[in-house]
Amino acid sequence: MPILLECLSHTPLHGYFDPSPDVVMEVERVNAASRERVRAFDPELVVVFAPDHYNGFFYDMMPPFCIGAAATAIGDYKSLAGELPIDADLAKRMADSVLAAEVDVSISYRMLVDHGAAQALEQVTGGLDSYPVVPVFINSVAPPMATLKRSRLLGKAIGEFLKRTGKRVLILGSGGISHEPPVPELAGASLEIAERLIHTGRNLTPEQRNARQERVINAAKAFTAGDAPNMRALNPEWDLAFLNRLQNDLMAVDRMSNEEITRDGGKSAHEIRTWVAAFGALSAFGAYEAQLDFYQPIPEWIAGFACMHAKPLN
Repeated sequence: MPILLECLSHTPLHGYFDPSPDVVMEVERVNAASRERVRAFDPELVVVFAPDHYNGFFYDMMPPFCIGAAATAIGDYKSLAGELPIDADLAKRMADSVLAAEVDVSISYRMLVDHGAAQALEQVTGGLDSYPVVPVFINSVAPPMATLKRSRLLGKAIGEFLKRTGKRVLILGSGGISHEPPVPELAGASLEIAERLIHTGRNLTPEQRNARQERVINAAKAFTAGDAPNMRALNPEWDLAFLNRLQNDLMAVDRMSNEEITRDGGKSAHEIRTWVAAFGALSAFGAYEAQLDFYQPIPEWIAGFACMHAKPLN
């Protein structure tokens, strides 16, 4: 088997504000099963599709997609920090191949990734440097954003490149399903917040970062208590319908508009692009089978939370 896919939701709130112990234990059990599959698969390369939460990418230059030829995890919340082991030449060849497939992508030799990528690597592979890795940023919080169809085509172009490498490749997709945590928006922002979203947010002091994290924790507590009327409710029906499309009719995601995602899933539900790109990469290897390992709406983590794995049929 040349490729294995593992998609999972991430949350910065794990360890800060958790659901009941049995839910946490079940998520940990599912993650342990994922790590065991990956250990047995023994990948030669990991490609992780992940968003950013205004930690590495800002409006001074916000690409829809970016491949990391060198990257460092910042270690926000409780996620790991450090350099990712990237083959810069392979990352560049991947970008060239995607561009040749007429999908626009940028490249970074100084990418910063946050918990969106680092948590997936830790949970599924055991660390940041367990295997060679290429991070692929997909803008999922900062309008304007590419369509789901474009995200699928990005993934497929990367999958076609990966087939030609002959390597055993683990594909990771990291993102929540329905959720709308308190992420600031440029539209209508004060001058201070706007400057933070454009540039200065990459230079937060430890005190500023802690204050930012505390706001998210307090928002989760209010949301769980039903005392956050401005935060959109989780939408299990929409979540499961989306996950079913990934399993049975990937092309159907092309008909999902950005407006629909925001309306039905919430402003941060656009992170489903990472799952779509991951399955796009898998689809380049032909027909596949996908199994939903876990799904539950978890208000404490402000997320429709899911884990899924998939592999080619042949």
